[in-house]
Amino acid sequence: MRRQNSYIALILVLVIASVTVLSQIPIRLGLDLRGGSQLTIQLQTSEEVPTIDERVMEGVLKIVENRVNALGVSESVVQSLGQDQILVQLPGVNDPAQAERVLGGTAQLDFREQLQGTEQQLAIEYQLQRQRLVEQELLKNSEDPEAIAKNLESLEKTNQAIAGLFKEPTIKGQDLRDALAEPEAPGSNNWNVALRFTSEGGQKFAELTKNLAGTGRSIGIFLDDQLLSAPTVGVEFAETGITGGNAVIQGRFTAEQANELAVQLRGGALPVSVEIVENRTVGATLGRDSIQRSVYAGTGGLILVLIFMVVYYRLPGIIADVALVIYSLFTIASFAILGVTLTLPGIAGFILSIGMAVDANVLIFERTREELR
Repeated sequence: MRRQNSYIALILVLVIASVTVLSQIPIRLGLDLRGGSQLTIQLQTSEEVPTIDERVMEGVLKIVENRVNALGVSESVVQSLGQDQILVQLPGVNDPAQAERVLGGTAQLDFREQLQGTEQQLAIEYQLQRQRLVEQELLKNSEDPEAIAKNLESLEKTNQAIAGLFKEPTIKGQDLRDALAEPEAPGSNNWNVALRFTSEGGQKFAELTKNLAGTGRSIGIFLDDQLLSAPTVGVEFAETGITGGNAVIQGRFTAEQANELAVQLRGGALPVSVEIVENRTVGATLGRDSIQRSVYAGTGGLILVLIFMVVYYRLPGIIADVALVIYSLFTIASFAILGVTLTLPGIAGFILSIGMAVDANVLIFERTREELR
């Protein structure tokens, strides 16, 4: 009797714990229930990377996962799709354009030293680049593909001309430890990206700024071979350079642009170029309808089963119903504790497990009835 009371007390404690868990921890919903964005990323080969092997795929997967995590998206899915594609599901992200910008950019950041005697030419080319970027922004919603293509071609030529005014990269993305978006001043609409270098990267930055201090030549900060900023270094840093291992990219970014760039830099540069071949949005309305219908179907089916068990088996049926409700409660609480992402197939599997539990009870009761006869 004492053991039986202990079992009952344990069950009551577990029931209370399950109810508490469900009231405190929300169940994670998958893309088909919550809505969001789904992207398919195609990995591109090049002369440096002629084939997409397992090592390259693992490297890209890790960087994409880092970028997704930096976006703060929960219940995301990042997995390989065949030999050269990656599937990314982002529940709750309803801006596919932002997801494409963050995940699709290569994010190759580097710092370069300007060549001597190119100061005037750099000023001209840099102004031309700014003009091309403004035109590109204005043409973004244009229905003239020829004008867009022509502007992109001009921008590419300008970027190549600017790159020719600098030496080979001195500091690269792997020398970065962290990147954060921050306002230029309190309340300002202009945002910067603050960089923090590794110990080795900080030494390289100090040496680079020491060489350029007071010369009038610029430090070229490039992202994917496009010049972001070209600051000069004051003569006061001629002896030691800029120490401390910190730098700031001032590009008159919006808050969103600065945050996206910081996310890309924190995640690291992709080892290969990528292309977004599919960018699909799953509407939240579909998610709400799916949840509602699933709840109605599951609840209705469960009530009918409970009524049938009571009518047909009487007292044993009542006991089976209580056990079935407790089983359902424990299972859903386990989903919440373990962080299981619930999808439509998952709901179907849960309903199937309830059916199997009922089937087991029916077999036991029928066998007991035969023995009693």
